[in-house]
Amino acid sequence: MSTPKFQPSRRAALFALAGTAAGGALPLTAAPTAVAATATATAAVAAESTPLAAATAPTGPGARLPMLVDPTDAWHFAPHPAGALTTRTVPGGLEVSDGRGVLATLTTGARTVTLRGPKRWFTEQPKPVDDPFSRTPAAGWGQSPGGGTWSHHNGTTADYFVEDGRAALTLVPNASRFSLLPDRALGDVSAAARFSFDRLPAGGPASLGLVFAAQDVNNHYRARLIVTPSGDVQLVLEKELKDAVTTLSAAVTVGTGFAAFDHWWVRVEKTGDLLRARAWKHGTGVEEPTATWQHSVYDPEKDPALVFRTGAVGVRGLASLNATVAPQARVYDFRIDAATWPDAPLIGHDTWVRVLPEPFSGDWTPETEQRIRAWAGDTSPDVLAYSCMYRPHAPTVTDPALQGARVLGESGYSKPDPVTGLRTVGADFHEYMGLDWTFEASGETRAARPEFLGQLDCSGFVRMVYGHHMGIPMVRSRQFDGRTLPRESKDIAASGPGVKIAEGATGQVPPLDGLRIGDTVFFDTDEDSDLGGHIGIHLGPDQYGKLRFVSSRKTPNGPTIADVGGKSILNGAPKTPTSNGDLYTNTLRVIRRF
Repeated sequence: MSTPKFQPSRRAALFALAGTAAGGALPLTAAPTAVAATATATAAVAAESTPLAAATAPTGPGARLPMLVDPTDAWHFAPHPAGALTTRTVPGGLEVSDGRGVLATLTTGARTVTLRGPKRWFTEQPKPVDDPFSRTPAAGWGQSPGGGTWSHHNGTTADYFVEDGRAALTLVPNASRFSLLPDRALGDVSAAARFSFDRLPAGGPASLGLVFAAQDVNNHYRARLIVTPSGDVQLVLEKELKDAVTTLSAAVTVGTGFAAFDHWWVRVEKTGDLLRARAWKHGTGVEEPTATWQHSVYDPEKDPALVFRTGAVGVRGLASLNATVAPQARVYDFRIDAATWPDAPLIGHDTWVRVLPEPFSGDWTPETEQRIRAWAGDTSPDVLAYSCMYRPHAPTVTDPALQGARVLGESGYSKPDPVTGLRTVGADFHEYMGLDWTFEASGETRAARPEFLGQLDCSGFVRMVYGHHMGIPMVRSRQFDGRTLPRESKDIAASGPGVKIAEGATGQVPPLDGLRIGDTVFFDTDEDSDLGGHIGIHLGPDQYGKLRFVSSRKTPNGPTIADVGGKSILNGAPKTPTSNGDLYTNTLRVIRRF
């Protein structure tokens, strides 16, 4: 076990947490809304967990919470365990049952135990994205802070660049320029961007459009800010369908006297089929006019298939055919303030994951039986609950026993590099909390680097969950004894605690038939190691039977089960001669049970 050099124990800290959350308890064992559950699990997962009925994504006041529990589940009102316990030897371990079926599964050599408990649902909704373009990537607009990498369409790479805190589009007459964020699953959305031009256009107008619900550059909605050669500023709401443009709401003049480098904001909102847009001048001392929309309409399309329900957001620039002077278009801020995934990942099952004080020896002892009986009715936070408490929209919890440090709450991966905008590896569990730490297993003391406050990289996230919260001892140096949790994911894959469940041959994906909820999964995303440059925790099957894992990732900026920058699934599209398939499906290399 590891503790800060000024802190008596981790266990004392956990007791102190109860008084810091609303209602006097950690917000992990109940939620404000009950939801239906997910699709039938795959055969490997079904063997250890009771699959639940198919369902839609959660709605209501708790829909954004990363974990939901139904307080009316009959489990809460029944005895646990239900009757006498029986044991059965299974390959690699022991299965424990009561009168209702399999209660727990233990693995010889591992400390993690899966148990039957009340039903839970794990989901995720997007977190806000704010891109101030405070970077200078080698080409294009680079990677946004949490929204993925900008993709550019039409023109050349040189037409898209970032410098001096702004993104630029080089316009030429009658040629559009598009830059889109990659997430095409966004449904309802509220987004805003701050636009400008370096000069007044001549010969014809120039425009910058805030694009939303984009299937691609030829199929989307957009609120287009137009600047005319006379300096008028107009806003029009349009739809482009199969490369044909329809005006949904006619252009409205929102300003006059435009001068070079004047800044204008445009906001769009899509709520169901309602589309709204407004524009206002920046720097006038007037806040966003929230009571006014220049455009508020429904898409008049009668064919539901031709109404854009979901899609990406981005920017479109255009100088008209008649333009003799085409200005440079500039974007100074791009924000997604709120958004939803209508088809959000949803994982539902009754499996809980807990950790023994020592690896299971294979023998059913009175001490082990006592622990399983105690866990049978335990709803205190487990591995899966803690893993949720760093994902988007997780509430913040501080610990007075750790000098008021934040110990739970939405985490980032790391702050972007000021030059490239890319995120760097380095945020360990204690740096999230801002605490210097002494590792009891090795006697090392490590200082917390301030730049990593509130951040967790992939192995730092796993060490936070399994190490700090669940008690597996950690080391900081490369000491490998098979019992402690090393710092780097490749070392955890090769020599971490517990047992390897599966390992693929060089460059190959291992079989998934032994996979269990709570297992750690390792991916070959490091050129220097085939054992694992990335690590996550398996959560279970989603509503489509896709096996989801949670990990802290650079592109979405923090722990996630979702698909920004790559699908968080283990059984997705395989690699073929003509396709690389799904990133993490094809780079999985090791499965380990701690």
